[in-house]
Amino acid sequence: MFNTLLSKLLTSRVKRCFAGSILTVVAALPAIPSAMAAEYNWRFVNLYSRGTAYGEVYKSFADNIEAMSNGRIKVQMMYAGEGVGQTGVFGSVKSGLMTMGAPFQPMHAGEFPPGVVEVGLPGITSDVGELTTLFREKGWGDVLTEAYDKQNLVWLEPYIQLPVYILTKKPINSIADFKGLKIRAPGAYGKFLRKLGASPAALAWSEIYTSLATGVIDGSIGSNIIDHRDGNHAEVAKFMYRLPIAGAQVLPIVVNKREWNKLPKDLQAIVRGASALHATEQMTKSRIWESKAIADMEKQGMQWSPEPTQADIETWNVTANSLWSEYANADKYYDIAITINAEKIEPQYMKGLIY
Repeated sequence: MFNTLLSKLLTSRVKRCFAGSILTVVAALPAIPSAMAAEYNWRFVNLYSRGTAYGEVYKSFADNIEAMSNGRIKVQMMYAGEGVGQTGVFGSVKSGLMTMGAPFQPMHAGEFPPGVVEVGLPGITSDVGELTTLFREKGWGDVLTEAYDKQNLVWLEPYIQLPVYILTKKPINSIADFKGLKIRAPGAYGKFLRKLGASPAALAWSEIYTSLATGVIDGSIGSNIIDHRDGNHAEVAKFMYRLPIAGAQVLPIVVNKREWNKLPKDLQAIVRGASALHATEQMTKSRIWESKAIADMEKQGMQWSPEPTQADIETWNVTANSLWSEYANADKYYDIAITINAEKIEPQYMKGLIY
């Protein structure tokens, strides 16, 4: 078993090195315009609306694929609500309706249980280095490659986003104030808040603003703080709780396996190289945008909750830890993930609290 895992890890490293080499070579070449029609036409569905910060990052990823392949792959961007809603991203790529997609795993917990752990259970570390090591060196990436393959999907380079915060219409002065609130929080985030007395709802990102404005929900998580800003959520919900549910999120790009297998090896390497570049862009731009997003929302009247008490911090952390045990006993891939994460004992929320 050890030799098998070692072989997988070495294979994955060779692939990454090869993709990186291709990326370096292509980047050094001048752009060569091509009047020829694309050999491969892809449709790429993402989670965000046109004009949003992250929507533009996905567009950059698509543009890089086209440029690095010298036009051999043409990628048509499909934004939120343009044919496929957020809850349909996973299934549309699996079926081949879309060639490539960026799903938000908590929205697909029933279709793909490992994704709930992949994105990060409550209490996951905010340390990018630790998360990168988890995926690249500790075998979690190989486990996910296998799990996605069983779904007719090819798993590309994952990307890491910022901590997950809760925005509410009423101030949260203590954890007890969550009791009875209806909060948009799919997947494990919802299970976490249910343990604190809230009622979670699994709404798509595009439904958050209207649901807050009309009182359907009392609060919402965002994939990160920038999501709250780009969705104008602070217009209708003014209070941000200081403790993040998760210190970071790890999100995937997936490709329909049949379409992937049609690509020659050089184009597969180019797509993987573009996905690695996309992962870097996601993280670096997120950090740059975060403080501006906070400033923009504060101009709209957004306020941070009071500093939590030590008792509330302890309750928050204990509640998160309880979920890890529950998930470990619920699914084969959950158990593998929790085992790989065995050294991650205590949530690290307070490390990232800089606001």
